[in-house]
Amino acid sequence: MGLSTAYSPAGSGLVPAPLGAGAGAARRLSAQVRRPRLATVRCSVDAAKQVQDGVATAVAAEAPASRKECFGVFCNIYDLKAEDKTKSWKKLVNIAVSGAAGMISNHLLFKLASGEVFGQDQPIALKLLGSERSFQALEGVAIELEDSLYPLLREVSIGIDPYEVFQDVDWALLIGAKPRGPGMERAALLDINGQIFADQGKALNAVASRNVKVLIVGNPCNTNALICLKNAPNIPAKNFHALTRLDENRAKCQLALKAGVFYDKVSNVTIWGNHSTTQVPDFLNAKIDGRPVKEVIQDTKWLEEEFTMTVQKRGGALIQKWGRSSAASTAVSIVDAIKSLVTHTPEGDWFSTGVYTTGNPYGIAEDIVFSMPCRSKGDGDYELATDVSMDDFLWERIKKSETELLAEKKCDAHLTGEGDAFCDLPEDTMLPGEK
Repeated sequence: MGLSTAYSPAGSGLVPAPLGAGAGAARRLSAQVRRPRLATVRCSVDAAKQVQDGVATAVAAEAPASRKECFGVFCNIYDLKAEDKTKSWKKLVNIAVSGAAGMISNHLLFKLASGEVFGQDQPIALKLLGSERSFQALEGVAIELEDSLYPLLREVSIGIDPYEVFQDVDWALLIGAKPRGPGMERAALLDINGQIFADQGKALNAVASRNVKVLIVGNPCNTNALICLKNAPNIPAKNFHALTRLDENRAKCQLALKAGVFYDKVSNVTIWGNHSTTQVPDFLNAKIDGRPVKEVIQDTKWLEEEFTMTVQKRGGALIQKWGRSSAASTAVSIVDAIKSLVTHTPEGDWFSTGVYTTGNPYGIAEDIVFSMPCRSKGDGDYELATDVSMDDFLWERIKKSETELLAEKKCDAHLTGEGDAFCDLPEDTMLPGEK
């Protein structure tokens, strides 16, 4: 039986060759691969026809006209003896990444392929979504992944049609979104990017795994996540996340600096609310070396003012220094966010992620996506932390962020199936990096 390390068709059931298979187990023949003319790079794998006498052959040689050629080494298939077939490797994890030719993805994809995120015994397939404009750049990304020789990276495919790229994916990392241009009204950005995530939600609903985990990075990520989940009714709403982990990481850094400790001493940091300048970095529940932050840092004025504003506006400060928005640190925070869901949360700690509020124990308005403290058993799922304290200062700011998200929701009501849109935003509170 032939086993694919390449673009295999949906439902083929093929399993990647295990690491460490003996030299006699498989032999690869090189293939001259043509560049695709159409949007999706994909190969048809028919192991019974294409593998004979234990010799691997190029898939492209017999690919039907309805399929497109695959990419380099990822096109080859291998014949393994029964005793060499997967024994210790886990089932292939399919990961879709939108905006895959962008700067954030340029940092993220190689972390995923290295095993840093899902583990050193977890093979993965990367399914990269771009646009017609970025398709050539996607080919460049595939070349770099190919040349990096990651043993855990078993498949790479590229395309511009989410209905093809999202086929059977277990994770969807939705990074691609339109940036806010000069003079663009915030309401216009909500509508433009909302359309993108409505379409991607429909595609996930149609073709992705029923238990796919979806992480929305493209801004405004909270409302984009709400739009996406509303357009994917067959996928549990609990499976959708808006990225607020970078904000949490920034808050931990500032607390560590002020306390004169290394950041690994800081725990229980929550970012409440929207990924905007109404976000609420929670110092009331945070701890430093197991002690409440307010016991270690007794400068209440700094906590309420400078700390909060620094975290809220950190993205803008980076742009002023660097000339562009965060990419590497965003990629790191995506890795952190995923790892928080696939590893057991340390006892007593929690992490921040934007999730669906219906049924929350805090009294936050339902039917929005709001960043809250969560814990995971490492199975990809989470539960909301209930052992949190609340005071007037914290609750007042949480309600301000809630008001903003409810207003954003009304702006995109036409994309969530809730009638006509009515956009009356209280103020322009996008992060400075988006202006």
